Amino acid sequence: MASLISQNITHSIGDEKSKRKTKGEGKEESEKKINRKRKKEHNEENKEVEIKDKKEMEKLENLLFGSLYNPVGFGKDDEDEKRDDGGNDSAMFFVDRTADSALSVYEGDAQLVQEGIVEVEKERKPVWVDDEEEKASIKIASVNRLRKLRKEEGEDVVSGSTYVKRLRAQHAKLNPGTEWAQIDYQSRNYSSDDEDSDEEGKHIDDYGSKDVKLVDDILQSNEDLVVKSRTKLLPGLLEYSRLVDANAVDPSNAPINSIQFHKNSQLLLVGRRKFFHVLDLVKASVDKVGPLVGREEKSLESFEVSPDSDTIAFLGNEGYILLVSTKTKELIGTLKMNGTVRSAAFSDDGQQLLSSGGDGHIYHWDLRTRTCIHKGIDEGSINGTALCTSPNGSMFASGSDSGIVNIYNKQEFLGGKRRPIKAIENLTTKVDFMKFNHDAQILAISSGMKKNSSKLIHIPSFTVFSNWPSPNRAVHYPRCLDFSPHGGFMALGNAAGKVLLYKLHHYHDA
Repeated sequence: MASLISQNITHSIGDEKSKRKTKGEGKEESEKKINRKRKKEHNEENKEVEIKDKKEMEKLENLLFGSLYNPVGFGKDDEDEKRDDGGNDSAMFFVDRTADSALSVYEGDAQLVQEGIVEVEKERKPVWVDDEEEKASIKIASVNRLRKLRKEEGEDVVSGSTYVKRLRAQHAKLNPGTEWAQIDYQSRNYSSDDEDSDEEGKHIDDYGSKDVKLVDDILQSNEDLVVKSRTKLLPGLLEYSRLVDANAVDPSNAPINSIQFHKNSQLLLVGRRKFFHVLDLVKASVDKVGPLVGREEKSLESFEVSPDSDTIAFLGNEGYILLVSTKTKELIGTLKMNGTVRSAAFSDDGQQLLSSGGDGHIYHWDLRTRTCIHKGIDEGSINGTALCTSPNGSMFASGSDSGIVNIYNKQEFLGGKRRPIKAIENLTTKVDFMKFNHDAQILAISSGMKKNSSKLIHIPSFTVFSNWPSPNRAVHYPRCLDFSPHGGFMALGNAAGKVLLYKLHHYHDA
């Protein structure tokens, strides 16, 4: 009996254990299924989020940098939007069937024709709409300046809104704008069309290289930004215009013997006297200077002023050149030629002085030591009458009483070469005056012994400007001439007491 009870108890305990074990295993399996289901759902959600984020990133990159991955599709952003839109893509694009023909400018503001490319821009909604535009009617056939807005020959009246659209289209046609300012400029440059990718890439590279080259040129030099005055003057014809005479308000009854565009505020007044006057325009004072101590010159009318305005060289008697300081107004030294002195000219730095005269020689003087450093024969000259040096110091010109003007290279002449670079033979009487302009591209020569005897020489080609002087506007008997500091103006004084003023259009600054 006891054994049967123990067996029953043992069986019951085993059954309970097996039941609990089976129940625990089923619970674990259900939990695993739930976990797998949750994990799967979580993975699907993450995948959808990743896909959505990827699409948003591609949209943003396409908006900023163009279609880098795929061409932008109309109505194909994602499948859900496509289903929601119901496939209504016809309103989002149109087919251009007029590629081989001229488009009308009245197709709307969305179309612009530029360089054979039809640009389609999305029409932005206006902030405010005037209701009266639809009610208004405009007669475009009766007004001459509005007839070009007609699409058909017989069209007469259009509504206000149509009139506004056609005006905007006409404005877009006349003012196409700049290509780089277009909103979709970058997207066009980065188009991913397979057929034209190579060609478009080459175009972009070329365009970019041009931009880089332009930037480099601007950063390295300002040559292209400087006004026309820095360019080379062309030979043949000189562009100039006659202005009102400089002394038109108070003309002179006597010949004009000296003209100068002054850089400072002092004027030197001289004449056939033993003394001269210095006029200070700032202080409004006049100082009388002279006679010079130890000199017996009766006239101080011929002189030259150094470029630095420190020294005045007066042409004295018997071949003497008198050096006077502009500060002390006293004689500081003399130079002596073998013959009579007829002309003098300072070098560009003011350290040397050139002189010529009755012996047919050209003297080079060192003003620091007051000695002659070189003496050479002026080819073909018996009596030298005029001298001038170029502002850059590379050349000088010598004129004689025969009317011949010799142009020399200064270094070659000092080195012993006596032949000039060019001999100008356009004057037939004594050369009285010569002057280089500020950049040494023009040399003016004149003779006061013959009417209209004035020439302008183009130095780079050593030829004469054929349209100067003008046959219709005589310069009379020229006595003196000067160029403004930057070459924009030229003044000529003649024996009739007039100061003729000209504008040289090649130079923009005075």
